[in-house]
Amino acid sequence: MNFNFLSPVADSVVAHNELLSQQSLGKKMTIHSKQLGIPDLDDVQLAIIGVLENRNDVDFLGEEFNINEIRKALYALFPGNWHTQIADLGDIQKGETVEDTYFALKTAVSLLIQKNIIPIIIGGSQDLTYPMYRAYDSLMPMVNIVNVDSKFDLGDSNKPIKNNSFVGKVILDQPYNLFNYASIGYQTYYNSQEEIDLMDKLYFESYRLGQVSNNVTMVEPVLRDANIVSIDLNVVKASEVSSKQKSSPNGLDGKEICTISRYAGISNKVSSFGIFEYKPSQDDEITASLISQMLWYFIEGVNFRVKDDDFLNDDNYQKFTTLVDLQELVFYKSMKTQRWWIEIPFLEEVNNKLKRHTLLPCMHQDYLDACNNVVPERWYKAFQKNCV
Repeated sequence: MNFNFLSPVADSVVAHNELLSQQSLGKKMTIHSKQLGIPDLDDVQLAIIGVLENRNDVDFLGEEFNINEIRKALYALFPGNWHTQIADLGDIQKGETVEDTYFALKTAVSLLIQKNIIPIIIGGSQDLTYPMYRAYDSLMPMVNIVNVDSKFDLGDSNKPIKNNSFVGKVILDQPYNLFNYASIGYQTYYNSQEEIDLMDKLYFESYRLGQVSNNVTMVEPVLRDANIVSIDLNVVKASEVSSKQKSSPNGLDGKEICTISRYAGISNKVSSFGIFEYKPSQDDEITASLISQMLWYFIEGVNFRVKDDDFLNDDNYQKFTTLVDLQELVFYKSMKTQRWWIEIPFLEEVNNKLKRHTLLPCMHQDYLDACNNVVPERWYKAFQKNCV
């Protein structure tokens, strides 16, 4: 596997790792260094890649960028009782053009996924989600993206791609592989009414900050159905990060963003994970520490994945049927994890893109609502997309 475009982890970070406890996470990982080169990936399940690209940030001022402090903070943590092998493959440097960087990232993500390795991307501006998405072009016909962000990032697709408009490119650029886009933690005053209306018109999902903070468990089914999870650090409130991050006074707290990261890890479908909009600074310790803990929780989630969506064996699940407005709704509950799914019916007369989405993750509350004659919103939106 050719990863010649990856540069090794900085010598200062490797030296710092040598001083850590033998039980630390850094000592359990294989690291791309100048001395040892790119590690063997045969037994690796998770691969960390830094992408030092931020030129499409609307606030880009030419500053240098690195993730050395994040690596130091992550390496110093202690792993749980984990069984997965983790590799740090180093960095993708800025290409001669941003498109060169995009191509390198797309190639890396595609190669790793084909080897059943989950790439963990640390950036850089969030437009890097676009080449992550394009990496799936030859891998699967339809892709679900979850964006944990205070903004929808729809933007104007007719203008050059930026970190505040990459989703518009995802939706409108060929090939059309996007099935569902969900935004978690958005703040209404950062999004125009036209964007909010468009999200509704396209039957995309959006969860306001207040909803998520009130009950963070509500987003677990959304993350369970995602292929790509992209987190913009600006979704985190300012008191949780360094002043350079330019965050909002309102936002998710550290506990909530780590919970969301763990939900992403537990999801059997999530095959790539990215954290973006990191801004290195002199007072960087708290931000680097938070990102390292988000990564820790994602990795722990991956270690606790359970194959609980196999409904061929009757012993694996319970089936529940209820009637809502003369529409029969069928729910499934896993006996292994107690997680719930709702069945989306096929419509033979339409061009059905939902063949692989017939079972939609949901919550127990959705079943209780259906018993009270309330159609679950996720089911409604998925059904409407099925009819398009």
